[in-house]
Amino acid sequence: MKLHPRTLLTLASATLLALGLNACTKKAESSTGKRKIVIGIIAKSMSNDVFQASHAGAQAAAKELGAKYNVDVEVEIRTPNDEDATKQAEAIDALVRRGADGIAIACSEANTVTPSIDKAESKGVSVVCFDSDAPNSKRFAYYGTDDKSCGARVIDEIAKSMGGKGTVAILAGNQSAPNLQSRVAGAKEALAKYPEMKLNEPGVFFHVETPEKAAEAIANAQNANPGIQGWVFVGGWPLFTKDALKWAPGSVKVVSVDALPAQLSYLRSGHVEVLLAQDCYGWGGKSVEILLEKIINGKAPADPRVIDPLTRVTKENVDAFSSNWDKWLGK
Repeated sequence: MKLHPRTLLTLASATLLALGLNACTKKAESSTGKRKIVIGIIAKSMSNDVFQASHAGAQAAAKELGAKYNVDVEVEIRTPNDEDATKQAEAIDALVRRGADGIAIACSEANTVTPSIDKAESKGVSVVCFDSDAPNSKRFAYYGTDDKSCGARVIDEIAKSMGGKGTVAILAGNQSAPNLQSRVAGAKEALAKYPEMKLNEPGVFFHVETPEKAAEAIANAQNANPGIQGWVFVGGWPLFTKDALKWAPGSVKVVSVDALPAQLSYLRSGHVEVLLAQDCYGWGGKSVEILLEKIINGKAPADPRVIDPLTRVTKENVDAFSSNWDKWLGK
C-alpha cells in the first residue's frame, strides 16, 4: 500500500515523539532502574559551618529516604562560596534548566531570589526554604527557627545571666538577611521587658558572615564601647574561630544562637553562658524529607511554616550534646 507523503510525515513525527518520550523516561531513571530524583541545595555560603552541617544532613537524608521511597535521590550542592543572593538566584535558574525535581534554599536576601523561586515553581520544580525564608514567594514550605521568638529567647537568656541589669549589644550578621532582621526585632522587643537593661548606643553590629569578620566586629565594638556588659549573637559566627572573645571568662556575658562543635569550647571555657542550638543538620535533612513527600506523594505540610525548636546547651550538658555531632557528621 502506498502512503500519501503527508501520512508518512505524520508517522515519522509520531515515531520521533515516541523516541523522545522514551529517552526522557530513561533519563529520569538511574542506573539501578529506579526513579531518579534530583534535589538542589542552596545554602547561604560555603564559608559558614552551619551550612556545611546542612549539606551533611541533606546527603544523609537522601540516602536514608531514597531507600524508604525506593528511589535514587541525588543531592546537588549549589551553595555560593560567600553570601551572594544574585548567585543564589542564578543557582536556582541553573537547577531548573538541569531538570531538578526540587530545590531547598536558605535565602541571603528574599527579594532577589523570589522571582527565581516563583519561576521554578511555575515550571513544576518544588521549592522549600530553610533557615531564612522568602515568605512572599511561591515556595510551598519553610523549615527552620521562628526567628522572632529566637531573638526574644537570647534576650531572656542574657537577662538571666546578668541578673536583669546592664548594657547589652547585638551581633547581627548580614543586614539584608530576613531571618536575622526578625531576630533583631524580636530581641529589641524582648528587651523592653527588662527595665534595668538597655541596648548600647550603637547597639546592633552588622558584618560579613565569616568567622574572621565577625570576630573583628566584636573586637572593634567592645574596644570602642567598653561599657558593653553582655552580648547576644543572633548567629554564632565569631565562635568558629579561636580566641575570638578578648576578655576574661565571665567578665562580659555572652549568649549565642548555634552550637556547632567549634563553638562548644567557648561554653567549656566559660566565655559563653548559653548556646541555643538550631537544627542546622536538619535544615538539610528535613528539607529533603519535605521535598520528597511533595515530589513523590504530592503532600505539603499542613502548616507551610515548619518550626524546629531551639535546644538549650550549657556547660552542664555540653558533653552530652557534643556527642550528637559525632553521629550527625559520621565521626
